[in-house]
Amino acid sequence: MAALKTYGKKPHVFQIPGSDEKYMIGSEVGNYLRMYRGSLYKKFPSLWRKVATLEERKHILSLGLGHSNLATNVTLLRASEVDDLLEGGDEKYKGGGEKEEGPAAASLVRQNKRTTAWLPQLPATSHHLDPVPSRTPVNRVKVGTKRLRSQPLLFDDHDPGVIRHHGSQHEILLPIRIDLDIEGHKLRDVFTWNKNEKLILPEQFAKIMCDDLDVPSHIFVPAIAGAIHQQCEQHCEDEVVHDEDDRRVVIKLNIHVGNMSLVDQFEWDLSCPDNNPEEFARSLCSDLGLGGEFVSAVAYSIHGQLEWHSRTYAFTEAPLPPLSVAVRLQSDTEMWSPRVDTLSSAEMEKKQRDQDRNTRRMRRLAQAAPTW
Repeated sequence: MAALKTYGKKPHVFQIPGSDEKYMIGSEVGNYLRMYRGSLYKKFPSLWRKVATLEERKHILSLGLGHSNLATNVTLLRASEVDDLLEGGDEKYKGGGEKEEGPAAASLVRQNKRTTAWLPQLPATSHHLDPVPSRTPVNRVKVGTKRLRSQPLLFDDHDPGVIRHHGSQHEILLPIRIDLDIEGHKLRDVFTWNKNEKLILPEQFAKIMCDDLDVPSHIFVPAIAGAIHQQCEQHCEDEVVHDEDDRRVVIKLNIHVGNMSLVDQFEWDLSCPDNNPEEFARSLCSDLGLGGEFVSAVAYSIHGQLEWHSRTYAFTEAPLPPLSVAVRLQSDTEMWSPRVDTLSSAEMEKKQRDQDRNTRRMRRLAQAAPTW
C-alpha cells in the first residue's frame, strides 16, 4: 500500500518522564500531512491520542518543541502509530479497526448511536468562555393536576451529627454544564457542584432535576449523573500562587435567562484568596436588580473561566500591565460596564439557534475528543 504524501520536516519524537512510550505532537503531524483543523482525526479516528497535562506541556516546552504560546490543548500521538500510518498502514486507522459484518455489526452501530445521544463534557477547554445558555424552564403544573414525584432524597433520614459534620467540610465548587438532546427532549442547565458533597449523590440530584423539569427520568437521569461524574473527574485542582501581588485576568460574562441578557467584563486577581465568585455574583445581581437564576449562572461562568485561566496563565505572553490608577478612564467605562438588555422574540429565537449551533459544535468536538 502506498505511503501518505508528506510535506516539510518530519515531526519531533520525544518521551514524557515516567513513560516508556514515544510521542509526537498532533498538530505537527497534521501539518506534516497537510491535514489541518482536526481533519487528521476525522480521517483516522482510530489513532490513539491524549491531551497533554500541564506538566507534560511544560516538559514539551523545556525540550524546545512548539513555541512559547503553545496551545492550551496539546494532543499527543503515539510515534509508533504515526510511523505505521506514514508507511502505508492507514487503513487500520480509518474506521475503528477491522470491519464486522452481519447482525453483530448492526448491533454495534445501534449501540454507537445511543451512546452519542447526550453530550459529554470536554476537559480543559475554553467552552466556559462561550455564552451561558438559557436554562430549560421548570414545568408549571396546572392547578388540580396531580403530579407524581420520585422523592429520591429525604434529609430527615440523615443523622443531624452527620449533616453538621459534612457542613463543616471544605467546599470545592466545580462548574457543571448540562447540554442534552435526547429523543426530541432538550435539557440545558448550568450550576456549581461541591466536589466534597457526600449527602446527595449525582443520581439523586438528577432525579430531582427530572421531577422539576418534567422530563423522562429513565432517559435523562443516567445522562445527567454521568455528566456530573465526568466533569468532577476531569477537574484538576491547580495550585494558586498567593505570594504574587498581581495575577489579573479578564472575566467576560455573556448570560441569558428568559428574555434577559447580561453582558459584562471585569478583571479578577487569581492571587487574591479573598475573591469569591458567589459573593461577587450576589453583589452584581443585587446592584443590577437581576433574579436568582442570574446569580448561579454568573458564579458558574466565573468558576469555569477561573479554572481555564489558572491552567493557561503560565503560557500567557502578554499579562495585564500593573495598575497605577484604580479608576478607569472615561473613554473605557462603556467597555467595562455591565449591560442588561431585554430581548425581543426574534432576538430570542436567534439566541436559541446560536445555542443549538454551539451544542452541535461541542458534540462534534466531544466525539473527536482524545481517548485515554
